[in-house]
Amino acid sequence: MLEPQADRVRTLGEWEESWKKDNIGFHMDHVNPMLANNIDKVVNGRKGVRFFFPLCGKAVDMKWLADRGHSVVGVEICEKAVRQFFEENNMTYSEEAAGGVPGAKVFKNSEKSISLYQCDLYNFSSSVEGQFGAIWDRGSLVAINPQDREKYAALMISLMAKDCRYLVDNLLYNPTLYKGPPFFVPDEQLHSLFGHCCNIELLQSADALTDRTKKWGLDYLTEKVHLLTPKS
Repeated sequence: MLEPQADRVRTLGEWEESWKKDNIGFHMDHVNPMLANNIDKVVNGRKGVRFFFPLCGKAVDMKWLADRGHSVVGVEICEKAVRQFFEENNMTYSEEAAGGVPGAKVFKNSEKSISLYQCDLYNFSSSVEGQFGAIWDRGSLVAINPQDREKYAALMISLMAKDCRYLVDNLLYNPTLYKGPPFFVPDEQLHSLFGHCCNIELLQSADALTDRTKKWGLDYLTEKVHLLTPKS
């Protein structure tokens, strides 16, 4: 079932063009229910958890977590998205060159609880910000080019601290009907990418077919959220 999308490539320039044209149907203007419903299992009783957001866009989830006493580091290729996040949430922020990431900038709110790196995700590493106690992967694994998934998984695993709790959102549909993105990521591939070093637990599954996604030609769309934790 992976074959219809196996060679699909969307360039960074195409993603930036989507932001420039405000073609961002993937953005939610409210906290993602999958995160809100499962936050206790992600935090797991910890205070001040450091969250990593791959391909963060301007997700309001980042402010929601910061308001709950956690800190956030995000990576996003599009500078417009990063600036809009701070501006739309009425946050003052600073901008500087990002040490350790050539050509990148980092934007931080005045409280320093949110740091957003404007760069190619694959130029980011644990040498920049260390490892994280949590990862919220909504719209990232399903957005990267399918041929890059092993490289992506290796990066995410390298960013996981020993107590990390990684919440990942994936989508199931018939990939012969829609070319993506978001791309089809079956449970079997999630296990092949992460199962060698992580325990994988299904937390929630929901029907995600809407009027918008029906226009993609889909006859079903299932959203699943799994919790990944490092094997001891």
